[in-house]
Amino acid sequence: MIYYILALFVIALDQITKILVVKNMEIGESINIIEDVFSITSHRNRGAAWGILEGQMWLFYLITIIVVGGIIYYLYKYAKGKPLLGISLAFMLGGAIGNFIDRLIRQEVVDFLYARIIDFPIFNIADASLTIGVILLLIQMLIDERKSKEKTYGKNGTHHS
Repeated sequence: MIYYILALFVIALDQITKILVVKNMEIGESINIIEDVFSITSHRNRGAAWGILEGQMWLFYLITIIVVGGIIYYLYKYAKGKPLLGISLAFMLGGAIGNFIDRLIRQEVVDFLYARIIDFPIFNIADASLTIGVILLLIQMLIDERKSKEKTYGKNGTHHS
């Protein structure tokens, strides 16, 4: 249950920040937070990451429904007793639903976070949440792999029969 609350928090934070940007900024308008490092820049994206597959809303709807279903299944089936897995899946669930809401309601995704220092494409809370979720999932997979090897080979690397 706690993982669904985390996902709802991500969705709420994502949608509130997007509403604030849409209501208070013109597209292309930018507010420097840290000069030449980070800004809030109002942008819209009708595609996926970096604008790929622009205008293919039906594909995004289908993929998102499948991904959300898969995440919910994994939360239910595998997250018990694995808090890092549950947290990673919650971040991914919140991020996927946050951008899905944009595509469903606006037919585009509201982006506004701009890391100027590395000229990274403008993104949003949902995108950041998805990225955090994937990183945490990779960490969980590394932990699981290490545990599996320790179980097979022992902590000092020798095989036990």
